[in-house]
Amino acid sequence: MLQVCPNGARSRVECAHLPVTAEELAVAAREAVAAGAEDVHLHPKDHDGQDTLEAAAVAAAVSAVRAAVPGVPVGVTTGAWATPDPRARAAQVRSWTVLPDHASVNWHEDGASEVATALLDRGIGVEAGIYSGTAAARRFLDWPGARRVLRVLAEITEAAPQEALHAAAELLDGLGSVPAPILLHGEDTAAWAVLRLAASRGLDTRIGLEDVLHLPDGAPAPGNAALVRAAREIIQDTPKRT
Repeated sequence: MLQVCPNGARSRVECAHLPVTAEELAVAAREAVAAGAEDVHLHPKDHDGQDTLEAAAVAAAVSAVRAAVPGVPVGVTTGAWATPDPRARAAQVRSWTVLPDHASVNWHEDGASEVATALLDRGIGVEAGIYSGTAAARRFLDWPGARRVLRVLAEITEAAPQEALHAAAELLDGLGSVPAPILLHGEDTAAWAVLRLAASRGLDTRIGLEDVLHLPDGAPAPGNAALVRAAREIIQDTPKRT
């Protein structure tokens, strides 16, 4: 499965054509799905372009994207940078009026289990975000609800490609007993190397302006659809390990 992550916690300072509004996210999602994306992970924004978990913003973003790509699963973030207090974060999840298909929960953040439980109670799939270089994997595997998640996001934070590949191998080894599909992805200069590793292992992966602003050849990405097309080519051309 190839997921598109069209905006992330970035701003237009970093990327002038970053989709921010609900309408822009809908256009980006439509183009990305036409290019081969099968799932959408987005970050709803407030009027200042900052990530928010407020019900109105989540409803607007999810509804617009769903209308643009009917039948395609749509998910959102629950990152602590949007609402640092975990109880407030869980309360926001319970206040949502339009429910996404899934939402990511970062297991190195305080209150991850509380936020995940709020999502599960509402019938929202949980993407368990496990950052490399943290204790997130052990915390997640020790959680009694680990078997209830939709998937695990193995998130490689190392910037140098070779370091990222080593970190990915270690993280995947640590997640060997995880009872859910794994989506492996990297960031910025390591994004394409990690995507190739995911393709070689037959794992789910993702791409989008959240993760990387450049195409594999180093040229600036004109948008999410171009990133998805490049990812599709890599996935199709990468031999699978047997």
